[in-house]
Amino acid sequence: MTMRHAEYWEPRDDRLDCRLCPNRCLIAEGRRGRCHGRGARNGQMILYNYSIVVAAHLDPIEKKPLYHFFPGSNILSVGTFGCNLSCRFCQNCEISQEEVPGEEVSPARLAEMAARTPGNIGVAFTYTEPGIWFEYIKDTAPLLRQAGQQVALVTNGFLEDAPWRELCGLTDAMNIDLKSFRDEFYRGLCGGQLAPLLRNIETAVRAGVHVELTTLVVTGRNDDPAEFEELVRWVAALSPEIPHHISRYFPRFRETAPPTPTATLAAFAEIARRHLRYVYVGNADLPQGQDTVCPACGTTVITRHGYRIRAHLAGNRCRCGQALSIRVRPPAEQA
Repeated sequence: MTMRHAEYWEPRDDRLDCRLCPNRCLIAEGRRGRCHGRGARNGQMILYNYSIVVAAHLDPIEKKPLYHFFPGSNILSVGTFGCNLSCRFCQNCEISQEEVPGEEVSPARLAEMAARTPGNIGVAFTYTEPGIWFEYIKDTAPLLRQAGQQVALVTNGFLEDAPWRELCGLTDAMNIDLKSFRDEFYRGLCGGQLAPLLRNIETAVRAGVHVELTTLVVTGRNDDPAEFEELVRWVAALSPEIPHHISRYFPRFRETAPPTPTATLAAFAEIARRHLRYVYVGNADLPQGQDTVCPACGTTVITRHGYRIRAHLAGNRCRCGQALSIRVRPPAEQA
């Protein structure tokens, strides 16, 4: 295993104070933090997950989901083991809640893989929580950018301010989970907190990162329309241009509630569209639920059938002339 010094920790008495995320684990000698990726050995913080890749696939960018970031492109997607939250409805619990074996892939090798993969625009750090892979991303992202590759994170946003700001400076796009607008939801069902997430969403947007948000609607847990409207009002106050994905839940891990009714998803999409310009419904076959519509003239500018898309754009504009918050390749790169 490649050894690399860990960042964001300090010794405290006979333990190590991890300062990477708001969990602030105090880790005893020979033990690991909640995320499973960081632990104490001989008075030092050890990165057990550094360069360990447990999942790697060339995915459509829409699968992240990132609908407004080079639509129709593919991105090399990689993940490690572990997570700093313990959501009882986790959709990737097989690799997020414990250590699993993987392949060691150095930053240089990953950058080379990304550059040599045909049709690939970069690397998405995803599947589990990339924030706990902080040092690996910090070492890899500059290599990707030097090669003209894009860097994306699919993240819960649950990180301390300083490391989050560092990641924002290294990242081109993020899909951030905004699971609920109630702190008790985060504390009771995820073992986290709401406030750091809201702060980090604001930071990413203001740093110029392309941000899209996802809310997984869990039956009986976060499906109150009034709470959801409060959530989308907050997003709209930050920017009504932020794409918001409303995703259908299916029973997983420790959660046994029935799947989200499609009627709930449709109602939530209607609520969101009162405040936001780009609203999508995922994991459900709702008519036009994944299409991008021009907020000015109402024309469908991108149609999506699964991960297949058809775009009707003039650069990043509708043919009516309306500018859209969509990042597309320059014409020279599309040729």
